[in-house]
Parts: sequence; structure tokens; C-alpha cells
Amino acid sequence: MMNVEQLHKAQQDFFKTRKTQELKYRVESLQRLKKVIESREQQVYKALADDLGKSEFEAFLTEYNVIIDELKKYIYRTSKWSQPKRVRASVLNFPSKARRYPEPYGNTLIISPWNYPFQLALAPLIGAVAAGNTVVLKPSEFSNATSKLLQEIIEEAFDEAHVSVALGDSKVAQELTTLPWNYIFFTGSPAVGKLIYQAAAKHLTPVTLELGGKNPCVVHESANIRVTAKRIVWSKFLNAGQTCIAPDYLLVHKSIKDQLVTEIKKQIHVFFGTNVKESADFPRIIRENHFDELIGMLEGEILIEGGDHDRDALYIAPTLVDEPSRDTKIMGNEIFGPLLPVITYSTKEDLEQWIDSFEKPLGAYCFTGDSKFEMWFIKRFAFGGGVINDSIVQFLNDRLPFGGVGNSGIGSYHGKKTFEVFSHYKSVVHRGTWIDLPVKYAPYTQKLSRVKKLMSWL
Repeated sequence: MMNVEQLHKAQQDFFKTRKTQELKYRVESLQRLKKVIESREQQVYKALADDLGKSEFEAFLTEYNVIIDELKKYIYRTSKWSQPKRVRASVLNFPSKARRYPEPYGNTLIISPWNYPFQLALAPLIGAVAAGNTVVLKPSEFSNATSKLLQEIIEEAFDEAHVSVALGDSKVAQELTTLPWNYIFFTGSPAVGKLIYQAAAKHLTPVTLELGGKNPCVVHESANIRVTAKRIVWSKFLNAGQTCIAPDYLLVHKSIKDQLVTEIKKQIHVFFGTNVKESADFPRIIRENHFDELIGMLEGEILIEGGDHDRDALYIAPTLVDEPSRDTKIMGNEIFGPLLPVITYSTKEDLEQWIDSFEKPLGAYCFTGDSKFEMWFIKRFAFGGGVINDSIVQFLNDRLPFGGVGNSGIGSYHGKKTFEVFSHYKSVVHRGTWIDLPVKYAPYTQKLSRVKKLMSWL
């Protein structure tokens, strides 16, 4: 096994052979990856259960099937996406044609997180390979079982100089980011994202940063209470709340708070039973440190549902927190767990005061039956992406680029957009030679008036 610097050098040398730019090689690499993953489907489910306690259904829906669908799409469409893109030519270059030619950046680094450790590692990797790059993948050390499985899958599917996995802790990540990559793709926290950005700047390396934030979820008085409650419970407690686009806190109109809370409690028990801890459908917290941080957020808070927990089992029940103030621990940072603050509002000004007090979030959600309020919400607040009358499902449509804004991220990806992220588009003008207008050539005496007249017609 090569060390980090040796691996980086080997991939640089391999990229220079131009093998990765051959369309046949790229498509066959993706086909091989798909075949290997399909042969290890049950191992994927077991690894995700070991790391996060995910049920097979949740692992299939949110991780395995996402990747298989992405591979199918890329195997079918990479040839088309790799073709030059024709753009309208400028009459100033007459006669000419104009094209944009996609080419790979080169040697890329992907650093993936622990919360969806299979999907969020392989989705950008697929786009990078399809675009013709080499890849070093650094998965999270906290999702150990999945990271080891990813290494096995990559070793079976790819030449090490083409795509490889670097296991290890934050020291390995730091060592990797000191090297001169051609592109870095990072998914994780804003704090670490800033360090990645600083390291990349030393080499003028372009980056995509998929980060997070405190995602607001507004429930207007016109909302359908039962449907709203069901959709909030599903999206918030999926993966035990360890989802970067999950609702982080509810802002509920005061006239419907009691109704909504009652219905949310009901739906929690419909989903997970009266003994949530025994439910096979409710995942676990990733590790003890994160568990302790989450429990620390509950200190001094009033709970209106849940709160029970078991450190040995890394279990925290779905928990509703009543009216925390802005300066409390739970409202200080992104929660990333099954704790849901419920805060009432009366006016639009109340919403503005709350939402504007945080950095721009990755996601934002609004449940309402009022179309005017819906449009006010969309136009008034900045966020990476959002949903009206549901939450987190923006992720499911790969025609919608997924990414943050400001503190919640730089750049976006998903579907074809991932191919574009890992491609540099060269702009090229193809000039004809059958005519060569003399107006642009010196001497310019007495030409200016004619040029101005010509320009006025364009």
C-alpha cells in the first residue's frame, strides 16, 4: 500500500498517460464499479447497520439505490455529456463556430462524511471518474465499517493509480490537503470546510464545499397539520436526525402549535412504536462524542416529548424541545441529531428575526396553504435549496443542483451537474478562412466611423 505522497505521484503519472480521458475506459470503469457494488449489496447494508444502526430499507432508499441509479445514469449518458457543446457564435468573429470542450481537471481529492458514508462518498466519485479524472477518496474514520468496505470495493473495481481510498483520521486528511490537487470535493462541517478552503488556496485549487447549517422549518397557520407532522417526523428523524438538510428547528405559528405538537407526538409513535428504542427503523448516533454533545444541548431545556437516552446503545429518542432561547446550546450550532426545537412566531417580523440571526442555511422549508406566504418565504430568505410542504426531498431530484450558499457551502452537484463540476470547459472559436474582412487590421485611418456604424447594427 502506497503512502499519501506516493499515491498522489502515481495518480499524477497515470493521468499524464491520458488513459482516463478515453471514453471507453471511463464507461467500463463505471460498469465494473456497478458490478462490484451489486455483488456486495448485503455487505453494504451490514456496514451501514454496524456504523449507524440503519435498517435495510433506509440503507437501500437513502444510500445503495441512490448510487446504483447514479451509475446507471452515468453509464448511459457519459458519452453524450462528454461531447463538445455548441454555443452561438459571435458575428464579430464571422465566419466562425464556437464550442465548449469538457476536459478533466486531473488529480482529484474527495473527502466524504460519516452520516451517509456510502452515498456521499460514491456520488461525487462517479462524476469525477466519468469526467476523466483520477480520484483519491478519504472516507470518514467514524463510519469505520463502511469506510473499510469502500476500500475493498474500490480496490476490486479500479487500478490503484486511477481511483484509490486513503483510510485514516484527521491527520491523514490534513496530509492529503497539503498536496497540489487539481480539484477538491469536501462534504462536512463549515469549520472543517474553511480549513480545506485555506489549504486549497495555497495551490489555487478549485473546490466544492458541501457544508451545513441551521435549517429553518416554518409552519404557517394555513398548513395541513396531519400531513405536515408526518413529513416533519420522517425528514427530521431519518438517520436519527444526522442529515445535513434535516429541519434543524421549527418556527410554528402560535395558533397551531398545540395541534402540531400533538400530531407530531402521534406520528413518532406511528412510525417507531411506543418503545422507540426497540424499533428496527430508528438508527443510532454515530459515536460517543457526538452523543455527549447532543445530550449536552438538552441541559436546562423544557422537553415536550422524548429525552430518554442510552449511551451504551448510542440511542437518543426523538425529542421535542419547547421554546429554547437564541442563546442556548441547542440553538447555537447545527444540531445533527434527533432533537427538534419547537418555537412559536406571530408575525413575519418574528420569522425574519429568527432566521436572519443565523448564517445562510443549506436547506429551508415552509409548510403552508397560502401561495402568497410561500412566495414571500422563497424571495425573502437565502438558502441552498428548499421545499414547500415537505422537507429534504429536494435531494431526490438530480435535475436540481444540490449545494449551499455562504457558510453552508460553495458549489453544487447531483446528476449531470456532478460531471460538470469535475470538468473544465475549454471555450474555443473555430474561424473560417474563406473570407477575411480587413476592417480589424491596421492601419485604422478612417475606419472608426465605419466600425461604429457596423456595431450599431449588431
